Amino acid sequence: MALLIAAALFFAQAINFTVFLQDRRQARIDQATAPAVARIVDAEERIAAGRLPNDHNRRLRLLAASPVPPGGVRRSEVEQALRTALVEAGVRPGRIETQVIPLTRDNPRLRFISHDRVERLLRDGGELVVAVERPDHRWLALNLPWMRNDSGIVWRLIAQTLILYAIMLLPLLWAGRRISQPLRHLAQAARTFVPGEVDVPVAERGPHDVRDTITAFNALRLRVTAMLDEKDRMLGAIGHDLRTPLAALRVRIESVEDDTDREKMAETIAEMNSTLDDILSLARLGRPSEPPTEVDLAALVDAVVEDFRDLGSDVVFEEAARLRMRLRPGLMRRAVRNLIENALKYAGAAEVKVTALPHAVEIAVCDRGPGIPAERFEDVFDAFTRLETSRNRGTGGIGLGLALARSIVRDAGGDIALENRAGGGLVARITLPR
Repeated sequence: MALLIAAALFFAQAINFTVFLQDRRQARIDQATAPAVARIVDAEERIAAGRLPNDHNRRLRLLAASPVPPGGVRRSEVEQALRTALVEAGVRPGRIETQVIPLTRDNPRLRFISHDRVERLLRDGGELVVAVERPDHRWLALNLPWMRNDSGIVWRLIAQTLILYAIMLLPLLWAGRRISQPLRHLAQAARTFVPGEVDVPVAERGPHDVRDTITAFNALRLRVTAMLDEKDRMLGAIGHDLRTPLAALRVRIESVEDDTDREKMAETIAEMNSTLDDILSLARLGRPSEPPTEVDLAALVDAVVEDFRDLGSDVVFEEAARLRMRLRPGLMRRAVRNLIENALKYAGAAEVKVTALPHAVEIAVCDRGPGIPAERFEDVFDAFTRLETSRNRGTGGIGLGLALARSIVRDAGGDIALENRAGGGLVARITLPR
């Protein structure tokens, strides 16, 4: 905002400079032509009456030739103004010639001027030589004061601009800082807000409207935290209420004599418990109870792979160097496990490797399954979305594994991306910042 105002002031001052300099240039021409025309008209009247023109202080002279040497710098604007003014005064001039010459110290005009002004006139001032040809081919010539450059005016205008900037911009910068600093703190608090964490409310500072906004944000934060607390209590109650009858069913099926029916019932109850765990984990992900800790990521992934190997699954892990990372180990294990389970369900085997990059770490879970169409890569991360339309648990579950994995990884500051492998299969790649 301050830069915009400064640019607007500069643009306005530039226009003001242009208009002022044009007006000053026109005023200088008028100041030169008015006395010249008056003296020339007076001289013409005296000559017409048979008298010589007034030669007081050699300001006006009647000469046989023009005193302006050829090749000099002419002032065409002054010549045009003189011609127009003389014609309006009834004088029909012939040629009009002008030239600006520098002042010298022996100039009689400087005898009664202070030393400082003499020096300034010698530096910037001069004399304008005006020569007007008469019908008899003689010339009326006179010398007039003339400023050769406007450097003094330009510097005064620059000083005025700087003063204007100081008077206007400094208060605006102060006001802008007074408003923007509390807003920056508010924006930072909004970006770093984590529901449930104990933190200090944003200080209510700044103008009245900004303070009202900060007050509303502090109140909103408390309401969000209270709502999430209530949601956690509700989810805990739901989980307890559902697990209790499931546990009772698990006990009752022991009395079923048919081994096949008993095993199917036990598998169904286990599936219901697993689904309930996934749903509750996904719902509670924004408020994890596990704090971030320093862990060896390579060892964590190796431990997950070992769990699958103990169950007889075909999972291969490429050994990797130690990688110290700060994350929530329980949740990260859950994310890696979900990706490996997907690979085993669709391909029967999985390859897992951890790669250290300059600014990130990659965990790749590869398989040789049927893969996924590229246009459906994002769809499979939506909760309860399955490419296989049946709800058979054995062919892919209920569609929460990838959604939960991506939520866990994004909560850790990373992301998951899918890509098809050359030769068939899929790669699920977790990228975590180091």
